[in-house]
Amino acid sequence: MSDLLWQKEGVAVDARIMRFLAADDVVLDREFFAHDIEASKVHVEGLARIGVIEANEATALIRELDALNDDFAQGRFMLDERSEDGHSAIEARLVDRLGDTGRKVHTGRSRNDQILVATRLWLKAKLKMLSTTCRSIAKTCLERAEREALPMPGYTHLQRAVVSSTALWFAGFSEAFIDNGVRARDTLAWIDANPLGTAAGYGVNLALDREHASAALGFARMQINPVYAQLSRGKFEIGALDAVCSAVLDLRRLAWDLSLFTTAEFGFVRLPAEYTTGSSIMPNKRNPDVVELMRATYATVSAARMEVEQLLSLPSGYQRDLQFSKGPIVRGFARGLAALELLPDLLARLEWDPARMRAAIEPSMYATDVAIEQARAGVPFREAYRRAAGEPTNAGKDRTPEASLAARVSPGAAGDLRLDELRERLARWLV
Repeated sequence: MSDLLWQKEGVAVDARIMRFLAADDVVLDREFFAHDIEASKVHVEGLARIGVIEANEATALIRELDALNDDFAQGRFMLDERSEDGHSAIEARLVDRLGDTGRKVHTGRSRNDQILVATRLWLKAKLKMLSTTCRSIAKTCLERAEREALPMPGYTHLQRAVVSSTALWFAGFSEAFIDNGVRARDTLAWIDANPLGTAAGYGVNLALDREHASAALGFARMQINPVYAQLSRGKFEIGALDAVCSAVLDLRRLAWDLSLFTTAEFGFVRLPAEYTTGSSIMPNKRNPDVVELMRATYATVSAARMEVEQLLSLPSGYQRDLQFSKGPIVRGFARGLAALELLPDLLARLEWDPARMRAAIEPSMYATDVAIEQARAGVPFREAYRRAAGEPTNAGKDRTPEASLAARVSPGAAGDLRLDELRERLARWLV
């Protein structure tokens, strides 16, 4: 491992202890490295603006930071166990290339606000991806709802209940993912605060140009108080993971539906072949493994959120425990986005089996229609309910699924889906 930034004379470094301290931190820092370099460039600009470093030194530092970013992107520079973390690797590279000028890069900065700002930039990028992906899912669902309205059973308690439709099913998930996209966008706006310049949580005796840094890094505002900057670490990560949890929670329920609908017992849906796999022993099997792993994704994201929350039983100020918040957010976003990004294509290409769905609609599923029709004619609803319950097998006489759906005119129901309103929300809320 290269020289440690915090090494003191006369104190031996135990390799076993260093392995424990470093853990997989330097590997995880690959996720944040480009953002760390970006923030380092802006910090250098700020130091030059207040006269702490010369203009030519700033030019050299920014040139080398750009070169490091390019080397990292092209695989010529590897962030590995030779460095304690990404921050150390950046400074070591600059010292190697620029000598004493490289040693000036950390003036007025701590690794605390360095990881805060790199993580914050990473979270912003991931939340933007989440919002965009939710928009794509909602758009696909809306397009399917507009294209076809095939009758199918609607279920409560996993029992056949009333007549429903594929359009109603798709419209429901369209609205869900519009809301999920809005939540991701609003969470991004909430965390869009720049912590760079708060140092170790108590500020420094330099007039750092934090306003310039905030604007240069694209933050909406500056996180003013350095104590709160430290308090927000973990808190903002939980908020970001909450946004992912919201989306994959709906994904879990959608995947559950598809898991049931693709069984031979239901037979309502055929998945594209690419989204199924074969059995290792049973030649006749094609399994909906992708859908099942989509269903499992919530567990990973929820566990990541809980892992971060459990780290936060801490007093104010920086504590090393927070190092362990990196792994959960990387895992949570990686698994969540990977599952969600597959969903638009899957939903666009799945095929319904109209005959199987129609065959599953039983006469008793019109009983609610019968009761409400009688109530509309003046029969007290509880009496109408009792009458309909007494003759469930006659409820479907002279009725069709299409007529039942068309009569369901309460706003949002099958006869008045309000798809135009959903499309307007999609266009207005998730630009």
